[in-house]
Amino acid sequence: MNNVIRIGLIGLGARGMATLRRYAHIPDAKIVALADLSTSHLEDARQVLTYQGRHRDVTLYDGESQWRQICQSEEVDLVYICTDWASHARMAIYAMQQGKDVALEVPAAMSVRECWDLVDTTEQTGQRCTMLENCCYDTFHLGIMQMVRQGRFGEVTHCEGAYIHDLRSDLGWVSYTVLDHMGNPYPTHGLGPACQILDINHSDRLVSLVSMSGLNKVNNTLIRTARGKTILLQFDERTPRPYSRIQTLCGTQGYAQKYPLPTLQLDGSPLLQGRDAETAIEAYHDRETRQLIDEGRRLGVENLMNYIMDRHLISNLRHEQAPDISVYDAALWSCVTELTALSAEQGGKLIEIPDFTRGKSAPRTS
Repeated sequence: MNNVIRIGLIGLGARGMATLRRYAHIPDAKIVALADLSTSHLEDARQVLTYQGRHRDVTLYDGESQWRQICQSEEVDLVYICTDWASHARMAIYAMQQGKDVALEVPAAMSVRECWDLVDTTEQTGQRCTMLENCCYDTFHLGIMQMVRQGRFGEVTHCEGAYIHDLRSDLGWVSYTVLDHMGNPYPTHGLGPACQILDINHSDRLVSLVSMSGLNKVNNTLIRTARGKTILLQFDERTPRPYSRIQTLCGTQGYAQKYPLPTLQLDGSPLLQGRDAETAIEAYHDRETRQLIDEGRRLGVENLMNYIMDRHLISNLRHEQAPDISVYDAALWSCVTELTALSAEQGGKLIEIPDFTRGKSAPRTS
């Protein structure tokens, strides 16, 4: 078992700086190196580290290719990638080739080819590669997962997820994610939790999708699994709709959703909504989840999902366990970025989804 995981953090934009601040609260992990293109970002990071008393023994790298030095450093165990989307896969691949484990922000890759490259490199090097999908650590979702495992919903047949966020005033973000993309460029927040609920890449797999985009690039995608179950995925950043990830589950004996109003309906039980539904779902949290929620709240962390995610990540690495989100999950959830565009550009054509496990997940077909 590793006592301390030494982290090289690449990318100090908004997400990277939030990670830097957050790791002051993560035990058994130490940030030892930082890299960014911007000297001002590095100076901001230096100030944060100084304020937190963590400025000693942290090496700063600036410049176009300096991130490679972090990947090559013998002082780094884990390369934590918070850069722009287009660079995620190539940085992760290089880091693994240098003998480093990798955690990378969403999406893990922007094309099916890059997704296969991530899988191939992970298998060839034996390094661990995980995607930092924090919505899989949403406290609502963690409770729902325990209920699913206990059979409280019967057989789950359909899930819905989304990224709905009015970003019309943030033109930099919108132009990058929406204006040049015909499908769903940001699928993993909605798709990741749905795939975990349906046990995708284990007892079931995704086989095909159809995707359509209308005015303002509002996208709807319908995905089918080998067992005949379905996922409805939505993306909308260009209308005034309130923020939502939907998070809906339909089973033969129950129903749950998080947005716009937490709702829980189980056969033989009254309909619960709002805080009553949340309380009922939270009662299913396992002991570890309860402890991490309590710790995060006591510490006043910026984002509870991220705190739980990072605690899981570091614990798995220290105990040399497989990550919660495997490279096969990362590839599958990310490849939808390209596949939805291919479908939407052809008027909603049915597109097959690759099996990145190469048949290791082989459920019955229906």
